[in-house]
Amino acid sequence: MSKVAYPLKLPTSIKRAAERLAKEDGVSLNQWIAAAVAEKVGVMESARDFFARRSEGGSGAALKAYLAAAPDADPDPQDRQ
Repeated sequence: MSKVAYPLKLPTSIKRAAERLAKEDGVSLNQWIAAAVAEKVGVMESARDFFARRSEGGSGAALKAYLAAAPDADPDPQDRQ
């Protein structure tokens, strides 16, 4: 696995919290930040893949047909503001 250095500027409060959490986990701040970034990348890629699969075969025309089939009714009283 190749590694690259990246200068990271964090707000002081975020750095302190990250240092505290890294210490609680028994890892270096660098390891903790790398794991946090890897976790976020995984979440974002999973979400992208999920929505890409959900949108397959969809079209604007299909959406319009779906919406046209919705009943023309007033919202329930508890849904009004």
